[in-house]
Amino acid sequence: MTSIVDSSVHIHTSAELAHCPPPWFGEVVLLVTHLKKQGVLTNLSERVRFARRRFGRYEVIDFLAVLFGYAISGERTLEEFYESLQPFAVPFMTLFDRDRLPARSTLSRFLAALTEER
Repeated sequence: MTSIVDSSVHIHTSAELAHCPPPWFGEVVLLVTHLKKQGVLTNLSERVRFARRRFGRYEVIDFLAVLFGYAISGERTLEEFYESLQPFAVPFMTLFDRDRLPARSTLSRFLAALTEER
């Protein structure tokens, strides 16, 4: 009998209720990993700028992270996406090397500013 042992895997159980990541979360992990290896996320973070002065403490990459996740999730609306993402907001944004999920209202202002004619 052959046994494969991986000492880096630890399984913990608890009687506490724990949220399961949404089914699309793994796809986001794969996409972000690929984009990082190709240098795409770095280029987006460093080279893409927006004409508007400020969006609070957020950069364009913060909004792109949300939009990437939303596109992959298959959720019908951004509201549904935010609801399913909320318990996993910190690890989701960490994938993009960011520390905070933009509020829905901030994302709405960003999207509205993109469509303004100048």
